[in-house]
Parts: sequence; C-alpha cells; structure tokens
Amino acid sequence: MLYVVTGPPGAGKSSWIKAHAKASDIVIDLDLMALAMAGPGADHHDHSDVLTRVVHRARFAAMNEAFQHLDTTDVYLIHTMLTGKARAKYKRLNARIVVVDPGERAVRERVRAMRQPGMEAVVTRWYREQRQGGTQAITRQTSRDW
Repeated sequence: MLYVVTGPPGAGKSSWIKAHAKASDIVIDLDLMALAMAGPGADHHDHSDVLTRVVHRARFAAMNEAFQHLDTTDVYLIHTMLTGKARAKYKRLNARIVVVDPGERAVRERVRAMRQPGMEAVVTRWYREQRQGGTQAITRQTSRDW
C-alpha cells in the first residue's frame, strides 16, 4: 500500500509516519534524506541548492523503485504540495492520501519557532490551495487523531 502523507510544513507529517510505519516499510521523507546526505551538524530543514537538487533526484529514484514493490511492501511518501499530475499518478497506484493538518494557527507557530523564514510562504500557499479545493483528502488527520 502506498500512503501519501501531505500537509503544510510543520504539520507533523514525519511524526505521523513514525506513529504508523513499521521497520519493514519504506519511508521516503525529503528532510530525512537530506540529513542523511549532508555533513555532520547540518540543519534539519535548511539545505543548500546543490544538496536540495541531489536529494530531489534521489527521492524520485527511490519513489520509482519503491512503487515497483507496492504489492509486498508498504511505502510512506511525504509530498507536501500535491499537483494534479501527482494526484493522478497516486490514484492510479491506489494510494491512500493522508492529510496531516493540526490547524493553521498551530502550523504557523511551529514554523516560526522551528523553520527558516521562507517556509511561511509555503504555509500560506498550502492553505490557499486547500481553500481552493487543492487536495482531495481520503483521510484527514490531526495530531489529536493519533
């Protein structure tokens, strides 16, 4: 089964996966991949352009390979900003889309406290798309749900 976990920055997507995935599952989390590829002491969320480019390519390769094993392995994929094209692909793969959203106020507080300033614009964009009907959620989760 493919679980596509979406939500704004700081919503708790990685925490949701930690609460649900098993050790034998595949987890594709861009931030964890960047930490694994960065040098010691790297910031958890602030990456150089080169590292970001390398990690994005590695993520796409990991996704393509992992999708070949959905019949035997659960795959958890974080995808913050779902596009129509991605949504269509995930539908073809019979993915379960999980939206993790503790609410805009909580997210903005977390982002101000724990993320680089540019993430506030991503939060604004994510919530604007939600108000415009961007993500068709199959399952909507808040931190209270798990």
